[in-house]
Amino acid sequence: MNVLIETGWKNILNQEFDKAYFIKLTKFVKEEYANHQCFPSGRDIFAAFDLCKWEEVKVVIIGQDPYHDVNQAHGLCFSVKEGTKHPPSLINIFKELESDISKSYPESGDLTQWAKQGVLLLNATLTVRAHQAGSHQNKGWEEFTDSVIRLISQHKSGIVFLLWGNYAKAKAKLIDTNKHHILYSGHPSPLSANRGLWLGNKHFSKTNELLKLSDKKEIDW
Repeated sequence: MNVLIETGWKNILNQEFDKAYFIKLTKFVKEEYANHQCFPSGRDIFAAFDLCKWEEVKVVIIGQDPYHDVNQAHGLCFSVKEGTKHPPSLINIFKELESDISKSYPESGDLTQWAKQGVLLLNATLTVRAHQAGSHQNKGWEEFTDSVIRLISQHKSGIVFLLWGNYAKAKAKLIDTNKHHILYSGHPSPLSANRGLWLGNKHFSKTNELLKLSDKKEIDW
């Protein structure tokens, strides 16, 4: 199956695209987009891969589902389009950035610049029906994104995986900890953050320390 995705990813994922589950998933997604309002836009479904090229992946952040309201999702987990009000989880991410590395709270919630520096902002499910959280779960996306994590683990070394919340933590079993680093934390959602499970994790400075140890360029968060 011909999937429009960055060349390096296409080469590594080609076999995945020809599997029965992915062909079935593609049919489901096309029907959903034809009959319902869905997010992100079709051209942004694989934005996380297009903006963070296979050769440049250094950090992986795992989310669960795209935002399901208008003008929010654009293919990067936790990120929203320029000019969009920041959702609660993103607010807490930016608060941690402020306290961890003294970064001023940004005006824009668009995390494209992280992606371009080698941060794969990967949602486990890449599409969603408008205003219906989780509506495209268990249709095949999780199998695809689990394969992505597994392939990164197999083919690369020294990647920093940021697993925020129980859903992301469950992906640890796909990662070879002899070759990679995993940082665990509660989810940045208010529920978790208010229980003291998010703020103070210092994941942004810790990530850069680990990248330095691997002689990789640090992320300008």
